Amino acid sequence: MTETINSLGEQGLLKIFRQYCSEVVGDDAAAMGATLPDRQMVVTTDMLVDEVHFSDRTTSAEDVGWRAAAVNLSDLAAMGAQPWGLVMSVGLPPDTQVAWIEGVYRGFSECLQTYGTELVGGDTVRSPVRTLSVTAFGQVPKNQIIQRHTARVGDAIVMTGLHGLSKAGLELLFKEELKEKLLAPLKIGNRILAGNDLVQAICRYHQRPTPRFDAIAIVHKILKQQNHLGDFPISGMDSSDGLADAIAQICRASEVGAKIYWRSLPICRAVRTLAGDRALDWVLYGGEDFELVLCMPFELAEQFVNQLSGAVIIGEIVEGDRIDGLEMRSAFQHFNV
Repeated sequence: MTETINSLGEQGLLKIFRQYCSEVVGDDAAAMGATLPDRQMVVTTDMLVDEVHFSDRTTSAEDVGWRAAAVNLSDLAAMGAQPWGLVMSVGLPPDTQVAWIEGVYRGFSECLQTYGTELVGGDTVRSPVRTLSVTAFGQVPKNQIIQRHTARVGDAIVMTGLHGLSKAGLELLFKEELKEKLLAPLKIGNRILAGNDLVQAICRYHQRPTPRFDAIAIVHKILKQQNHLGDFPISGMDSSDGLADAIAQICRASEVGAKIYWRSLPICRAVRTLAGDRALDWVLYGGEDFELVLCMPFELAEQFVNQLSGAVIIGEIVEGDRIDGLEMRSAFQHFNV
């Protein structure tokens, strides 16, 4: 017989959860380490709701947990911050299988361990629908927060990696017939894959996004080498709601326009194979790629793309409020019907 959480009770469920938590968990709140005088604290929060953000048809429990952590860590990376700790609250129907929620916490913990942070608290409640609410805390060097409103005319627009692959993965998970298009070998990252290996690699882009802390490390490395002492020269955000949406939001917040280098915009062969004449649409509006879109002086941008594999200069910030060639729509809007 499959065990469900109503057979455990709240304390039994909490006993399971504690094995995935930091040792500081157990009091009414988590005591945060004193922030250093040269650091600022940043905080972000995100919710994942069953059949809105995840589904048993496409996402295992472990992958739900990984995504719940990764989407919040990506927001910290987009601010230029390093993670301090996360809290996760869960709303669960009583008939939720214990194996499912344990899998969620395993995937969540795996992601946190990968990026050197930990779970420091949370809450559990009864709910008519499975819901995860995560809050992440991070620290960033003072006066080096990456924000959307500081892009300057003349800045290069840089993306840290390929877009459209998360959309491709989601389509593969829903449409079995698409897998037949991937029999021929294709290059994904640094590997040449075909058939089921290729399908799994593409699906992983959707199921297990990668927060780009590596990109932030390179930014700080370059600035340190330059002994940069002036105003922090980088603005940006992550592309979770789509590449086009990220560019538009940066421009809107900074009251500038953008020129896109369409010939420089890379489209992965796997995306072209699966999407056909909709490939560019997947790249611009597919969403959930969790790359970073950064604006910075061209000299810095050229060093950055030379040191980060897959990073590309895709445009520049210009005067005015026009973004050439982009339709202003997001990958997903919660309250559109």
